[in-house]
Amino acid sequence: MSQTTVKFILEKETKNSVRYKEVPEEGKAPIMGTVYVQKWFAGNTQTLEITIDKKD
Repeated sequence: MSQTTVKFILEKETKNSVRYKEVPEEGKAPIMGTVYVQKWFAGNTQTLEITIDKKD
């Protein structure tokens, strides 16, 4: 089992959602790239962290 936390910053607001762009660790490729989160949940949050729990 492996766990990783991916950090995102606000990129753009759309009609019903907010688009966040991944901030990859220096020297590493992005894991997820872009994530859309519904506005009712995201509110006016500028940064977002998502934890991925990979089960082998």
